[in-house]
Amino acid sequence: MLLCIDIGNTNITLGLYEGETLGPSWRVRTIHDKMADEYGILLDQLFRRRGYRPEQVTGVAIASVVPPLTPTFEQVCREYVGREPLVVDAGVRTGVPIRYDNPREVGADRVVDAAAVRALYTVPACVVDFGTATTFDAVSAEGEYLGGAIAPGIGIAAQALFERTAKLPRVELTRPPSVIGRNTPHSIQSGLLFGYVGLVEGMVARFEAELGPQTCIIATGGLAEIIARETDVIDVVDPWLTLHGLRIIYELNHASC
Repeated sequence: MLLCIDIGNTNITLGLYEGETLGPSWRVRTIHDKMADEYGILLDQLFRRRGYRPEQVTGVAIASVVPPLTPTFEQVCREYVGREPLVVDAGVRTGVPIRYDNPREVGADRVVDAAAVRALYTVPACVVDFGTATTFDAVSAEGEYLGGAIAPGIGIAAQALFERTAKLPRVELTRPPSVIGRNTPHSIQSGLLFGYVGLVEGMVARFEAELGPQTCIIATGGLAEIIARETDVIDVVDPWLTLHGLRIIYELNHASC
């Protein structure tokens, strides 16, 4: 059984694989100063609520964009799972040629997503990841990671409105009754949701202009389904794309041992 862990700035996603099948999966809030024992206890509780035990895990793969938490989770894996994790970094085989000017600048999650796309979907492709940042990543027809674009995430935009204005409230990120808001919360929801739909549609059109009209558009991340319901430019919604990529990279490196 393989445990895959994607450590993001806002959320940590975890999933258990038996072969190629994703079983139980979880999203938990990222707490940057949480101790290894605290995460270890949480992991144990998540497992046992679904009828599993950490000692059943035979391998672990980690992607992290939060450097301080990487050694924390390495310690969790050693002490609570009893396994040395595979951490995706510059020394790990991914199967993805990287054409970025400086490959070390590319976040591990973006490379892992590209590995999943190469194996599971068609290329060329554009991955739209709705995380702390909204990222657009291009994978060429040859399966190369070309680069992409980074914009502030919806959550960051909502938080900035609340923190930097005197009278605008914090709102839930849901679809308002109409584009034209009749009150302040609905107006904010409209601007956030439909504004980001416009961002996605505009960026996808520009990516397709460079990659070609047959580009497969794949949305992932916690808010992917909400955005995808409002546009027809997204071909596939795969909330667990990064976990799938971690499984693929783990198997690639395990097979080469």
